[in-house]
Formats: sequence, C-alpha cells, structure tokens
Amino acid sequence: MFDQLSGKMSGVLEGLSKNGKLTEGDVTEAMREVRLAMLEADVALPGVRDFVNKVRERAIGHEVLESVSPGQAVAKIVNDALIDALGGAGAVPLNLAAVPPVPVLMVGLQGSGKTTTSGKIALRLSQREGKKVLLASLDVYRPAAQLQLQQLAERVNAITKRVTALPIVAGQSPVEIAKRALDTGRREGCDVVILDTAGRLSIDEALMDEVRQIRAVTNPAETLLVVDAMTGQDAVNTAKSFNEAVGITGVVMSRMDGDARGGAALSMKAITGAPIKLTGSGEKLEALEEFHPERVAGRILGLGDVAGLVERAAETLDHEEGERVAKKMLAGKFDLDDYVSQINQINRMGSISGILGMLPGMGKIKDMLGDKEIDTSIFKRHKAIISSMTKQERKTPGIIKASRKKRIAAGSGTTVQEVNRLLKQFDDMSTMMKRISKMGLGGLMRGMGGAGGLADMMKGMGKPGGRPPFA
Repeated sequence: MFDQLSGKMSGVLEGLSKNGKLTEGDVTEAMREVRLAMLEADVALPGVRDFVNKVRERAIGHEVLESVSPGQAVAKIVNDALIDALGGAGAVPLNLAAVPPVPVLMVGLQGSGKTTTSGKIALRLSQREGKKVLLASLDVYRPAAQLQLQQLAERVNAITKRVTALPIVAGQSPVEIAKRALDTGRREGCDVVILDTAGRLSIDEALMDEVRQIRAVTNPAETLLVVDAMTGQDAVNTAKSFNEAVGITGVVMSRMDGDARGGAALSMKAITGAPIKLTGSGEKLEALEEFHPERVAGRILGLGDVAGLVERAAETLDHEEGERVAKKMLAGKFDLDDYVSQINQINRMGSISGILGMLPGMGKIKDMLGDKEIDTSIFKRHKAIISSMTKQERKTPGIIKASRKKRIAAGSGTTVQEVNRLLKQFDDMSTMMKRISKMGLGGLMRGMGGAGGLADMMKGMGKPGGRPPFA
C-alpha cells in the first residue's frame, strides 16, 4: 500500500546520507521532495504542512547540522515525525473496560467492509481474549444484511464456539434491535455485543440521526468507524463527517492490502483526532491486525517490520514442522517432501510481496527484480509435479530419469521441461543448503548480493518456471 511513498522517501533520505555534512539548503531541498511525495501519496494538505514544518524545524537544528552522520540524524527525525502523524508509538487497544455486555458500535458508509470487519473483531475477541460475543445487525435496509451477519457469526462460531448472532425479528427498527441485543447479551452472559449499523452510499442526515439514536440508547464503549483505505482522501472526509456528527473513538481501515497510496492512513489522526486501532487486509476472517504506527513508519522508510513478521509467523506457522525442516536443511539432507512443507508454510504467511515488505532493506532486492511481478503460481505447479512422484522419487530425486519424467509430467498435467526445471532448481537449492551447512548462515548472508546469494535466487520469479524463494 505504501510502496510509492516508501520509494520516494527512501530516495530522499539516501540522497541526504551521501553528503558528508548537511547545509540548511540541503534540508530545504529534501523537505520539498518529501512534501511532493506526501501530496502524491494523497496525504491531506494540513497533514503535509504540519509534517514538513516539524521535520524541517528539527532538522536545521544545531544537533543535526553538526552531526557526524547528519543523513542518519534526519532519517531518525523523519521516522519520529511519521510515527507522530500516524498516531504515536504503540497500538491503541479496543476499550472494553465497562460492565458486560460491552457495546461496540460499528459505523461507516455502505461498502466499506463494516459487516465483515464486525465478524473479524468477533473472532479476534473470542479467540485471543476468550470473550463471549454477540453479533447484531441493525441494517434493516440492505437486502439480506442481517442474514449475512448471521452467516458470519456461524463461521466464527465454528472456529471459537464463543460467538452467536442475534435472532432476526422482522419489522423491528434499528433502535429496537439495539435494545434487544443488549438485553439478550445480558441474559446469555455475553462479554461484548457488536452492533453493526446500516450504511449509506454517502453521508446524509438520516444516517447520522439513526446512529445518534442508537448511540443514545446503547452508550457504546467504542464507536468504531470502518473506512475503505482504497478511497484515499474520501476516507478521511468520511471520518471527519462521522466524527463531527456522532463522535468516533477509533478507526478501522479495511483493504490495507490494496494499491492505495497510503495518504488516508497518514491523514486520519491529524484530521479526526481518532486513532487507527485496527486494519483489515483481506477477506479471510483472520485478516485483522492491530495498527502499530512505528511499524508502518518503518515500512515506509524501508526499515521493515520485523516485529510484525515475527508475530505473523507465530500465529500462522507450524513451528515443530519448521524446526524439523530447518535441521534437515542445515544437515544438507533436504528432500522434495520438505520443499512441499516449506511451500505450505509460505502460503500460510501470505503473499511473497507482503513478506518482502516486512524485511529491512528488501527494497533493493525488489529493485533487482525490476518491474517483474513475483509469480507464485509456480508453487502450485511444483506441488502438482511432486505429488505425481513416488515416495522414493521424492526422497531421492537423483533416480528420476527420462521415463519417470514422462510419467510425472503426464500425471501432474505439466511438461517434461517443467519437471526438468524443478529438478534443476532443487539440485541448485540442495547445493546451497550443503554450502550453508559448511560455512554457516553468516557466510550465506555475506553472499546475499553475489552469485548464488539470496538476491540471485529471487531473479527470474517474474515468469512461469522462474526460481521461487526456496525455504
């Protein structure tokens, strides 16, 4: 999402770091580039002015101009200013400090992802915090809206056994449904009641009046505005209107995995005063994360988000399987069954591009790839090829000769050439694993940019048959 802004900001800071000593003119020119980069990223003008003025004021101070490494000093200032613009260091948790059942009011425009986000929050609260959650749809206008939330609740309950939906009663008004939801929540011992309100295609007074009435009878601990990150500054304008009309305590940004330029996230706190609390990045119910400003700032500046990557790995990976495969790798005894296991682990982590974006310094490796898209469909073809092999062939690929290759290709719906490419790439990988076992991981990292290093392995992923990132 922040790729465009990240590339330009990284370029500006890299240019500053090349200078032995900064002048006020250097800082002024750099801030002009930062201003343009932020405006192109669709950041609201007041937010841009505040950000640039804050950075420039600190950057032309004595401690920077006289610094031994002024480029790094400015990078630190920019990083701190980005964190402030995004809401300050540390995630802001949902406020559930109230007498159960705690009402959580979901508001937003139609199509912003409000209903799906309600289901995601229910899963998160029930799975991570052991909360018993009641989901209630107050949308009596959109066809099948209440049924949609009911089906979401059933999906979540199949996972956690702690989420239910309020039974649908035809003819009730949104306010009557809200009262019934709280009564049901109290009777059934629920910890949280999530109230999914109706949306509109645009802001109108009827919508705001309805939300005000619901808020008055429920007194929610949280009023969460769901906005679509893909709508850019429209998302900020929506947030401003809702905040002024009904008051919001936090923002949930959906579709953060899209190709929006990121300006809405950078503008939200400055324009509304409400923090971004959660972000959604996909249709899966598990695709909801806390918003950490310092991590987002790190990704914008090319510093990565190692903490986020570790969290994602902890939540999604099979660690026992990972340790088993890692031991075989380091012993140089990696086979095709292990390769399939690693493909499955990678798929659980999400997209390759997303993983790369969370690693420090990976922007340069992306540059090496040029404008090629990372084609992960090769993993599916490789799994099909390997599944057509016998157990002995997967353990000892060296026995696969011409007749076996024809049989494997026919069984997997691929060609002999694709089978050959897989075997050649696996042989290259096995050689590299043996090299690691001899020289250690440090030696591999030193060779990242050279022949056979990580960067070299990733070249060619832009076309079918190209090298995938093994392991």
